Amino acid sequence: MRRVTVRRDGVVLSCLVDGSGDDVVVLLHGLAGSAAELVPTAEALLPEHRVIVVDQRGHGHSTRRPQDLSRRAYVEDVVAVVTEVAGGASVTVVGQSMGGHTALLFAAEYPELVRRLVLLEGGVGGREDRGDYPAELGAFFASWPVPFADVRQAAEFLGDTPVAQAWLRDLDRCPDGLWPRFEPAVMRDAIAAVADRACWAEWQQVQAPTLLVCGEHGIIPAAEVRRMVSLRPDVEQVVVAGAGHDVHLEDRDTWVRALRQFISR
Repeated sequence: MRRVTVRRDGVVLSCLVDGSGDDVVVLLHGLAGSAAELVPTAEALLPEHRVIVVDQRGHGHSTRRPQDLSRRAYVEDVVAVVTEVAGGASVTVVGQSMGGHTALLFAAEYPELVRRLVLLEGGVGGREDRGDYPAELGAFFASWPVPFADVRQAAEFLGDTPVAQAWLRDLDRCPDGLWPRFEPAVMRDAIAAVADRACWAEWQQVQAPTLLVCGEHGIIPAAEVRRMVSLRPDVEQVVVAGAGHDVHLEDRDTWVRALRQFISR
């Protein structure tokens, strides 16, 4: 996949692009992720589709310390990418976790740009009964003993879960050691904007055909998922048995099968 950049409002957005044709798919990773972890998903859609995998602001190869971390900023970034890289075509937008929340808001506000919406372990946001999880996540990322001297030290700290393996593969090799491609404070503030309120009105505004994919052991509350489906009975839902929040990393085959089937209809 080739890397292209989009510049908007003082921020550089890095994207991986491949494929051809009029059926464009935009992939948005979750908090503390990057485009790299969605490359296997993108490759499974080639060559039938044109795929754009975005490093969202504050992540990956995009601007690491953007001043604006509002939900509006993330949505307008997607608009810029679709306009400049996809030529303003109507796209299938796919988002995991925080990326799913971005995709939802994008689909609600810009229906003319969205052909289909896919949420992978993505919900409407808000805190519900989850406490102050933005602060908890920020503290977790701040606890990393960086820079890591090498991959072995990083692996000993991060562990061998699928998401840890994704972090390990994406570490930034700097002269003083290995660093994550994100800043803890940026992660805290970015997810705080998601947690600020539940976007039920926006969810009901979405006009595009929608697929909701959840892990059996995912983190989106069951009550939230039930309400999402009850408010929009047209939504298709797939539950991936045995999977947690990072379905695309834990059971790629089942995830890709569900995604391809939905897109092909």
